[in-house]
Amino acid sequence: MAQKTTPRRVVSQPEADSGNRRVYIIGGIVGLGIIGLLALLIFSLQDPKALEGVVNLGVQERGHDDNATYADTGLPPAGGIHANNWLNCGIYDAPVASKNAVHSLEHGAVWLTYQPDLPADEVDELKQYARGQNFVIMSPFPGQTSPIALTAWGLQLQVEKPKDKRIQQFMDRYIQGPQTPELGASCGGPSAVGNPTG
Repeated sequence: MAQKTTPRRVVSQPEADSGNRRVYIIGGIVGLGIIGLLALLIFSLQDPKALEGVVNLGVQERGHDDNATYADTGLPPAGGIHANNWLNCGIYDAPVASKNAVHSLEHGAVWLTYQPDLPADEVDELKQYARGQNFVIMSPFPGQTSPIALTAWGLQLQVEKPKDKRIQQFMDRYIQGPQTPELGASCGGPSAVGNPTG
């Protein structure tokens, strides 16, 4: 007598693989999405196009000393030990104390300086950049070697004329920019010194 066999259900290979295939496809899509997000993050943290002429002066020492002084380089200091009180941001018609302005740079301000003998019409053009900005200091800087300079914490740009488009680009990029050591700190208030005219 022949032995009776129970028929087995045979699952075709494509049916068995289809569930695994979906898992691999979904996993691949998620993996590519994560890689794409990481690439976007890395790209956004890099400076895709450096602003021509900006000099990176490196990491600046920080700390408070009301007797802080700076070497005469022909340009404003771009960081370092500074006064306890920061400078009220705004437009000044007379030179300001560097030790207070540097403290404002630490808070994210940009210091727009010009030679004291810059023609009045050019000074007026520069004021257009500073008006309405909460984190800009504008002042003459005696002994400055460049007609116009823009300074942020650790960064500096020298330009010849107020029409230079890099002035606005520097301000857009570095007012409370990525170089700011104390992002979120004030550029005014009762602890600040100075009385801007504009």
